[in-house]
Amino acid sequence: MMRESIPLSIPHISGNEWKYVKECLDTGWVSSVGSYVDQFEQRISEYVGVEFGIATVNGTAALHLSLLACGVQPGDEVIAPSFTFIAPINAIRYCGASPVFIGSDPETLGLDVNKVNDFLAHECVLRNGELYNKQSGRRIIAILPVHIFGHPVDMSPLNEVAGQYELPVIEDASESLGSEYYERKTGSLSTVGCFSFNGNKIITCGGGGMVTTNDKSLANRIRHLSTQANKKPFEYEHDEVGYNYRLTNMQAALGVAQLEQLDSFVEIKRKNAAHYREILANIPNVDLAWEASWAKSNYWLCTLIVTPADRIPLMEYLLTQNIQVRPAWKLIHTLSMYQDCQVYKMEETVAEFEKCISIPSSVQLTADDIRYVVDRIKVYFDQK
Repeated sequence: MMRESIPLSIPHISGNEWKYVKECLDTGWVSSVGSYVDQFEQRISEYVGVEFGIATVNGTAALHLSLLACGVQPGDEVIAPSFTFIAPINAIRYCGASPVFIGSDPETLGLDVNKVNDFLAHECVLRNGELYNKQSGRRIIAILPVHIFGHPVDMSPLNEVAGQYELPVIEDASESLGSEYYERKTGSLSTVGCFSFNGNKIITCGGGGMVTTNDKSLANRIRHLSTQANKKPFEYEHDEVGYNYRLTNMQAALGVAQLEQLDSFVEIKRKNAAHYREILANIPNVDLAWEASWAKSNYWLCTLIVTPADRIPLMEYLLTQNIQVRPAWKLIHTLSMYQDCQVYKMEETVAEFEKCISIPSSVQLTADDIRYVVDRIKVYFDQK
């Protein structure tokens, strides 16, 4: 019997969302100033374990501001993965800089520290205390790892490599709120962290983003840029080109209510991932993306690993069974606007991309939903 559609990842609105948003409507504090913005910034920074949080209109804005504050300028290059959603790469371009695409770790799917180290050691040169790409002649200014599907990148060795060359690390934690690396929350593991609260994330404001950092000067710079670089608000004195990247109080109210439930959301998603893994074990050539011993993933999106030959046919079949699935994002270096960018050791990444299918992962997912999804996967393979 055909089931109702099982979505990939949708918001779970079950706490104080209505109450807090209604308060904003009742008081008229609906725009980019209000107590909920302050609360959301404070509570996210406390949750992550850093000193400062700066709310933004979305995760892409958080990335853009962080890159600017870390000194990325036109003509520079930033080390980044190709296996990622496009937002961090576009943010690099917003700065007038270019990505250098480094291959991913085939097990975690995040930026491969060994490949980064090899590139910096063998393809770059130090001149007057700054690092330059031998091939392009451009300055390497920062490293931007992304915690793919909620699983942390191996950050300690990456930070060590970055430290050797005095490169800031901008941690894209958009998918990984609640995930941990050696019991430390993502978003606290580097120079600066960036989060997204889009509707498909583990908590949502309907949009929204956040920058997290322990660096006071960076926090002040990011906040200044996010408010149109308005040095003296009452007098409208702007001292440089800034951005209207502020989060509204009404969105922040939604975020505060969602954050109150985050720990339970993470627990549910981890239990669902364990259930998937347990019953998928009976199907040959299918597995759930791996979790490192040092990691605690929030399993933002549970992702199947299948053979490349099965990836598209299996997705097409599951869609006919009212199961919403999707492939991984197209590797960014293959997109027309980024095909001129340098690529380094991408063979393993291409191979892993061709195996990935993201499957239903919402907090609302039931045990029956999971059994149905896995049963349909089994039917597909039985019919081959």
